[in-house]
Amino acid sequence: MSAVLKENRVSVEDYLAGELISETKHEYEDGIVYAMSGTSRNHEKIIFNLARKLGNHLENAPCDVYTSNIKVHVSKTKFYYPDVMVVCGDDTDNEYYTEKPVLIVEVLSKSTRRKDHTTKRFAYRQIETLQEYVLIEQDTVHIEVSRRSASWDSAHYFLGDAVLFESLDLTVPVEEIYRRVDNEEMREFLQAVEKQA
Repeated sequence: MSAVLKENRVSVEDYLAGELISETKHEYEDGIVYAMSGTSRNHEKIIFNLARKLGNHLENAPCDVYTSNIKVHVSKTKFYYPDVMVVCGDDTDNEYYTEKPVLIVEVLSKSTRRKDHTTKRFAYRQIETLQEYVLIEQDTVHIEVSRRSASWDSAHYFLGDAVLFESLDLTVPVEEIYRRVDNEEMREFLQAVEKQA
């Protein structure tokens, strides 16, 4: 989630220096700095569930899983904090951002949905190493995966499906990504499972 902090243009150097001492995270687009706001419990549960699955799968691989505390340097004038990101064989000489993710995940909220679907989608696709961009709804159960190998066409996953993370050779059931998430679809799904037991 983000909100415009100030309209005055800020240099990349000043932005990066400011992030090192700021208590609040900020994204950066074309000289404008955006403060990141807090997230919901459901948002955090989805991030944790997915990051845990990815981390376990990649335990012996030369890849790292990051959550929303590491920036991705998208272009000369754009820095974002993806919700989840996988980086393999990164040679970026910076401890606070990467330039070579293979997978980026954004969990959607009312305040970020439009930007994640448009501005960030376009920007992320310009990253040469990126293979998959994933959008996850938190208020409903819906996961959208767009892949470079499919010319960025989207595949959609719902309860009962298993999500293929092609870039990592990993398949995860949708319900495991939404484990302990409290929304109407998950409540109905869990009630149905209890009835069948």
